[in-house]
Amino acid sequence: MTPAIFNPRTRSLVRGNVLVFTSVAVATLLSKFPHIRATPWLVLPFLGCLAGMADTLRCIQKRWNLYHGGVMFCLYMDLMAIMLVLFFLVYPYLVWLGEA
Repeated sequence: MTPAIFNPRTRSLVRGNVLVFTSVAVATLLSKFPHIRATPWLVLPFLGCLAGMADTLRCIQKRWNLYHGGVMFCLYMDLMAIMLVLFFLVYPYLVWLGEA
């Protein structure tokens, strides 16, 4: 019997958050953070963040309660993580265009 976190058919808030955190960590390593480098491999962590946000979105409930508020908080966190990965992806190209 496997835990629910490994079953993609069940809703799991933990699985979505772990996927987003892992994607941000991988994006930070790929971009070599303080000295941000342009690499197309950053698209993979971006897609991982989108998948994690979709998995978190599945956990939302129709009626408002504290769990619903916690899921909304996690969705905002996922959105900030997506913007961070997009910054790592796009910023080096914008700097390159500004220097040209």
